[in-house]
Amino acid sequence: MAGHSGSNGSSNGLPFTVTALNRWSIANKQLPRKSCTSICERELINTAVDKVKVLHVYDFDNTLFNSPLPNPKLWNGPTIGFLQSQDTLIKGGWWHDSRILAATGEGVEREEPRAWEGWWNERIVELIQLSMKQKDALTVLLTGRGEANFAELLRKMVASKGLDFDLIILKPAAGPNNQRFSSTIHFKQVFLETMVETYKGAEEIKVYEDRQKHVKGFRDYFMDYNRRQNVTPTRGPITAEVVQVADGVTQLDPVKETVEVQRLINDHNLAISQGARGRRLQIKKTVYYTGYLISNTDTQRLLSLANLPPTMPDTEMKFLANNVLITPRPAPGSILDKVGGMGSKVTWEVTGTAVFENKIWAACVQPVPITKKYYTENPVPIVVLALRKGAKPIDAGKIQNWQPVPPEKQYVFESTVGEKVLLRIEDEDPRENEYESLFPNKAFKRKHAPDDESSRRESGSYGNGSGSGGGRGGGYQQRGGRGNYRGNGSQRGYRGGGNRGNGGGRGGRGRGGQHYRSLDDVGEKSNNTPPTYNAAVAYEDFPPLQKQYQTPQQLVQQQFEQYQQYQQQIQAKGGNAGKQGGTGELQYF
Repeated sequence: MAGHSGSNGSSNGLPFTVTALNRWSIANKQLPRKSCTSICERELINTAVDKVKVLHVYDFDNTLFNSPLPNPKLWNGPTIGFLQSQDTLIKGGWWHDSRILAATGEGVEREEPRAWEGWWNERIVELIQLSMKQKDALTVLLTGRGEANFAELLRKMVASKGLDFDLIILKPAAGPNNQRFSSTIHFKQVFLETMVETYKGAEEIKVYEDRQKHVKGFRDYFMDYNRRQNVTPTRGPITAEVVQVADGVTQLDPVKETVEVQRLINDHNLAISQGARGRRLQIKKTVYYTGYLISNTDTQRLLSLANLPPTMPDTEMKFLANNVLITPRPAPGSILDKVGGMGSKVTWEVTGTAVFENKIWAACVQPVPITKKYYTENPVPIVVLALRKGAKPIDAGKIQNWQPVPPEKQYVFESTVGEKVLLRIEDEDPRENEYESLFPNKAFKRKHAPDDESSRRESGSYGNGSGSGGGRGGGYQQRGGRGNYRGNGSQRGYRGGGNRGNGGGRGGRGRGGQHYRSLDDVGEKSNNTPPTYNAAVAYEDFPPLQKQYQTPQQLVQQQFEQYQQYQQQIQAKGGNAGKQGGTGELQYF
């Protein structure tokens, strides 16, 4: 087994010593040395080792520190998996390049003086501080982060917080005795066995870990270790407790995240151009729909129109109310011209509500003034308020009977023409034009090729508004219907549901969130299957990129400019954006 003493650092027959153990650590902290000049000194060293009765081991990422994860509101599902794999980018991915961790908050220069305030799991910090005070305890930080890339940064981070670990262990390219590790959990098991064999007088070990996979792995490992100790003892069984820690999911500021990922791709492409094997990569946009986008404030008002059954659990529902659909794809120029272009404003008034098969709750609206021209590929302008699991937004277009709303619920709200966008990473394709790059797979590119659009563009509803009471549109209905909704595939495994709560201006944070692929997942095949329709994400609420089709470089530059404008506005208002202001998401003006 991976943790057997024959493969854990004593394969060359050397005894387990604190000097050998200290070779794993970057803490530069003096532990008792094996070399001594007298029997008396040796006895003092043995006494110091024997005094250690408890071993406390703490994981770093999302146990001690709420490390940022790829933002599922910024990237599509396959790209999130792509970023977290070590083998997809030549210089490593999300967990292997220190610039991602260094970009946490407002960057190292600003965060180090304030000890990355707000990014730590303070309950674990308190436990570490208690461990530091406990005279018979050894306090260890154990992380799968690579020693070569992260040693300096992690030393800075834990020092800024005043955490004094006896050992800080990062994953080396090879162990002190040239051990090789197949995964992060294998590396950790090898180290843990080295430690418990070194401190033979330790009676108890506690390991704090956030990932369920690791928690189970460590529990199984110690059960096997104690079983072996009962058969052929080397130090006797040890009481082992593995504590699963509730992780706190965080994200980088979306602008910074996009920029840092672009840098990773630039480094990858540079290595390719210098002769490395691989394929050049590019950040591309996926536009899931174009619509009249609704502000968060108005979304909350509109959701009050959804009369859900009182027994309906929230977990069965997806709440939307964030747009009036124009087209369920990138809108071609002819349609954008008719709606006034990206960023144009349209005011709407609610005229009716309806429920379709107890699965879709929707409101129909008319423009204000009623003579204002609009375009939609639904029969009438509709705001989908809520969906039950398994329902498709497209079916809202089948609603025939709308119930008028009383005057006090004839809400008036403003909308902005924009797009629902997620970014993705794909191979560069010199044959692909800008419009084709907006589709995540070739089938959609062919289906919606610009040459074919002229016959499809005029297939929706134009109008000068509908009459009172939520009737059908007063414009004209042409052939073709509503088209097909698209969405990306399901996001890679979520742990505990989505983020609950918006973070501070330095990056969104919340409890729960998605599973993340870490260093232990190296070698596992990522899912590169092209995204398919998923109703749960087709209307996901992410601030749109209200620009026409840009190259990734233009996209990043414009995001920078918009973010700077937002920061200037916050500062002008005397706000506290650094810690509390905003959602940590892009704002568009």
